[in-house]
Amino acid sequence: MSAEQDRLADLIKAAKQAGADRADALVVSSRSVSAMCRRGVPEGLEHSETIQLGLRVFVGKRAANVSATAIDPSRFEALAQQAVAMARVVPEDAHASQVDPDSQGSYDIASLDLVDPSEAPSLDQLLARAREAEETALGYAGITNSNGASAAYGRVDITLAESSGFSGQYAQTSHSTGVSVLAGDGPAMQRDYAGHSARYLSDLDAPAVLGREAAERVLARLNPVKPRTGSFPVVFDKRVSSSLLGHLAGAINGASIARGTSFLSNHLGKPVLPEALSIIDDPTRRRGLRSKPFDAEGFLPRRLSFVENGILREWILDSRSAGQLGLPNNGRASRSVGGPPSPAVSNFYLTGGTGSRDALMADIVEGIYITEMMGSSINGLTGDYSRGASGYMIRHGVLAEPVAELTIAGNLIEMFASLRAADDLEFRHGVDAPTLRIDAMSVAGSQ
Repeated sequence: MSAEQDRLADLIKAAKQAGADRADALVVSSRSVSAMCRRGVPEGLEHSETIQLGLRVFVGKRAANVSATAIDPSRFEALAQQAVAMARVVPEDAHASQVDPDSQGSYDIASLDLVDPSEAPSLDQLLARAREAEETALGYAGITNSNGASAAYGRVDITLAESSGFSGQYAQTSHSTGVSVLAGDGPAMQRDYAGHSARYLSDLDAPAVLGREAAERVLARLNPVKPRTGSFPVVFDKRVSSSLLGHLAGAINGASIARGTSFLSNHLGKPVLPEALSIIDDPTRRRGLRSKPFDAEGFLPRRLSFVENGILREWILDSRSAGQLGLPNNGRASRSVGGPPSPAVSNFYLTGGTGSRDALMADIVEGIYITEMMGSSINGLTGDYSRGASGYMIRHGVLAEPVAELTIAGNLIEMFASLRAADDLEFRHGVDAPTLRIDAMSVAGSQ
């Protein structure tokens, strides 16, 4: 066992001696370095190291959390006594999380490959990467200014221990680069960006590639118009299509289901997507941005199909929501050091798409291609959906003039049921989807 695991074992022992029936403890240690520049001038060079310690105790069906910013064994007794004292005065929770030790365990950490073994980049190296991305973008004719470029590196070490006997530890690294530039002048000015994050520096898009992408995107957006108001086929670029999966994840979150605040609460075992499509959550994906060997309750993770061939098969559950719903826990607990676990997805993605993006929109005579969305009005109970958007017109199957200042609206139940997907899925975030199409949505533009 590591030194952190030994110390957490001591903290849990102190909690038991203070009167806790059971306890768990979490340590998150992080180190990050980042560099930002604007027009080549450094605007932010940061180096941060933090340690956060959280203790959760249970006294009967009462629970309380306390946290600290240092691992100081001399403070363990006082921290444990404070947590137990708090737990004795809070209301009982009939569904206080209960974890089955037989379900706990750790996935093969080495196979997850979450730590880049290469040397951490220096601030100078990060600044050089940011500058290269920005200089590439500024080199395009028509680019008039920069919002800045950044590059960052981080490493996080996570240690979890429970009085059940579970103890686990893992680390993860991350590298990222981003750039945002402007084109045009005055009221006609447009902005766009490009960015990428990866566990390994070798998997990260080159700065010049991101600079070129940002420049090409913003130049293509110049002189946008408003589309006419009406009902159109809408295609979501894969840069924004994952937002639809995010809404679905929220609707099948066990906490929402237990509260009765989800528009999909009566859909378990029923079709929610077309038969060709499935949605998978895989916390064991190699180098995944949200991969982990165990969840926030020490539950052994596994790949699950939440939607299988269009049918909703599972809720997203931690132990508390599973208890509320009378269902087996499927190990989707997530938490911060200062709070209790709650259900959350890991690497959540949609599969089953066929054909290219161009094929997906080839038969659209007039439609909207969305590349950016802003604001939102989502009714969690009904699924009514409305968002501001910008992108391009689709005319006779190809992208045409840029459009902006429009609103798209529909109902998520109907939208999910009519989804069509291309086969261009890429794993670039924690929630990922290919290019998606909905055949009819209300579009508010010019009259």
